[in-house]
Amino acid sequence: MSQAATAPANDAGQGRAPVKLVVANKENTPFVPGRRVFFKYRDLGVADATQGRMRAQVMSAISGMTEPTGWHIHECEAQFVYVLRGWVELEFEDGTRTRSGPGDAILIPGGMKHNEIATSDDVEILEVSVPGPMATKPCDPPAGMRG
Repeated sequence: MSQAATAPANDAGQGRAPVKLVVANKENTPFVPGRRVFFKYRDLGVADATQGRMRAQVMSAISGMTEPTGWHIHECEAQFVYVLRGWVELEFEDGTRTRSGPGDAILIPGGMKHNEIATSDDVEILEVSVPGPMATKPCDPPAGMRG
């Protein structure tokens, strides 16, 4: 696992446990089970360092998507996606459709319906969620949109 050290309390008076320093690299961060079979997930140690208040992982393609994920939501406050390599195409309940490539970022509010349509065969994404635990729930397509 990644190296961690406790930093001085940065939430003084709020009753939260301190955030720990984490230095993560490819040699000390394990692959963990994830929600999609076409990705492998590397845990960056942020959930442990924040007592679950935040999670960060790198998602790397095993193969490109062969079909859309289907409409779904995430039970969290927010999901942040930063594309490191390749591209990902998504559509959202408000009609937004984007093909995001290296250097592009998306902040998805928790509970917002979205559908991952396609990825490149080499896509790699940094994903951060707040709080750390993030359930994925299938849902019906928004009115007037296909599944």
